Amino acid sequence: MSKVWVLQHAQCETAGTIEQVLQAEGVRVEYVSGFQGQPVPRTMEDALGLVVMGGPMGVYEEARYPFLKDEKRLIERALREGKPVLGVCLGSQLLAAALGSRVARGDRKEIGWHPVDLTREAGNDPLWQGVASPMVAYHWHGDVFDLPSGAVSLASTQLTECQAFRYGGSAYGFLFHMEVTQEIIRDMVETFSDELRDEGLDGRGILAEAPTHLPTLHRVGTGVFHRWVSLLDGGDRGVGR
Repeated sequence: MSKVWVLQHAQCETAGTIEQVLQAEGVRVEYVSGFQGQPVPRTMEDALGLVVMGGPMGVYEEARYPFLKDEKRLIERALREGKPVLGVCLGSQLLAAALGSRVARGDRKEIGWHPVDLTREAGNDPLWQGVASPMVAYHWHGDVFDLPSGAVSLASTQLTECQAFRYGGSAYGFLFHMEVTQEIIRDMVETFSDELRDEGLDGRGILAEAPTHLPTLHRVGTGVFHRWVSLLDGGDRGVGR
């Protein structure tokens, strides 16, 4: 059975609908939890692709979280081998850093439901073509990154210029979250309640808005993730959906 590595950084931040799509396409998900002390693979081995999830740590905190250095090496290895990479939130920051881009704290944190504007280039992108802009996505990040050299910008928000990018034909970084479910959002609100309090944000309000935005976000995300999965095996898995 085909396999994809999923690098996880927090118990509550699973691959969500990405995992559902992979399973529906007959691809096995194998989690690697460096934050729990699990060794990060040195090579891609027989994995067809790499998914890198979000988490509360910063890319620049390698001294505190040594596994981040190993994860960046694995991302670099996947890129060299031409295997598809999908980075979400922290995962997009790690991908950007692996491509030589600067990652730093933003002016303020972007948490909750906010509109995302797709770029003109997104209209011709294999994953994003046909998706209406703007769309409302779920956000939870304090760090931002510069668009990596050679990458294509796909989305922005009022607060953050680079929200999504493509590098080459199969490496994608999404700073916002499309993989979330109601359960994941609830778990994040509970797990990171101190952060919400520090930012003066109401977790109950974020949860209350979820039923309004999740159906469209799920539809868009599922389509994007199916098309990303179609890139595995060098694009031999079909056109996607």
